[in-house]
Amino acid sequence: MKKARLIVFLTAVLLCLGLLSGWAEEEETSFQQLMQVETPAPSPAPEEGLPVVVTPTPAPEIRYEADGSVIITLSAVGDVTIGRNVQSSSTIFQKEMARQGDDINFIFRNIKGIFESDDLTIVNFEGVLADSYSIPSRKRENSFLFLAPPSYASVLSDNSVEVATIENNHIDDFGDQGRADTQAALDAVGVQWADEFHRTVYESQGIRVAVLAYKTFDYYTTLFEKVPREIAEARREADLVVCCFHWGAEKDYAPNANQQKLGRLAIDSGADLVIGHHSHRINPIEQYNGKYIVYSVGNFSFAGNSKPDDMSTFIFQTRFRIKEGEIIANPFRIIPCRISSKANENDFAPTPYDNDLQINNVINTMLKNGSKLEYAVSDYPLDWE
Repeated sequence: MKKARLIVFLTAVLLCLGLLSGWAEEEETSFQQLMQVETPAPSPAPEEGLPVVVTPTPAPEIRYEADGSVIITLSAVGDVTIGRNVQSSSTIFQKEMARQGDDINFIFRNIKGIFESDDLTIVNFEGVLADSYSIPSRKRENSFLFLAPPSYASVLSDNSVEVATIENNHIDDFGDQGRADTQAALDAVGVQWADEFHRTVYESQGIRVAVLAYKTFDYYTTLFEKVPREIAEARREADLVVCCFHWGAEKDYAPNANQQKLGRLAIDSGADLVIGHHSHRINPIEQYNGKYIVYSVGNFSFAGNSKPDDMSTFIFQTRFRIKEGEIIANPFRIIPCRISSKANENDFAPTPYDNDLQINNVINTMLKNGSKLEYAVSDYPLDWE
């Protein structure tokens, strides 16, 4: 009997020790968890029936090369002029829109993949995005006043165009209100813009690219002073500076003396690239002090004419390789295109040439018209080095 009582007593003691041991382990584990996990601050109670979704902000993706450098691929194209000319009863763009199911994205259907594969695409948007308009007295005699609905701005954001320069001879076709409406339309779709009064800075892979835009015409004297000052300001807030000029004379295939002076001045002042347009024609490229001056990339998607005299254009691309804040390489290539998918008429859909004769015509045109330029490049590569 005593032996049985002893066994029961010892069993009870062992059970108690085991429970105490387990309790101690649970307490110790819980303490460690409290030390490792920071208790979040209480959140406001959600509205009944609405789930709480927390989306973390991702860090910018940076693709480092084997040597620790970063490559930024930049594409630049010329005039994107869409919509209608209010000075004409012609509706060539609207007719093509109807044929394309009223999908504005038709204009970039053949080059969208090119824009999506780069880090930054810059276009010159030449026209006004507005629902209503008033023509200033100084513009009433003009033959061309380009207007498009604000909704058309989506063609840029939908096709990987990140920056539009709007400083050109058509941004003021409908006065200050037209300019403001265009800016608002671009803001609404998340496309950054630059004009003479506003530069923009676009960031990709941790590299900040400042884009400045000017129109020249009779303002060269002013710009010779203004551009160097504003490039210097941009350099303080960006790693790369791209300067865009709407300049020269229409249908010119080569730059005039003022264009050359201003383009080289921009490089001397700290610009890393100069892009030009306005002539509706392709112009040669210079390599000046290791940087490129692209005098004109020509038209791109151009609703001003059903069949321009010259339908050739090109996409300019460069790859800035940057290491420790310095550009260690900046090769370029061109992608020769026609401003239409058709040879006999303009359907406003830029399309890369796939014919060697047409490709060589673009290259030979720029080589010929660059023969008198001191710093003209001697080769127009079609692929990367």
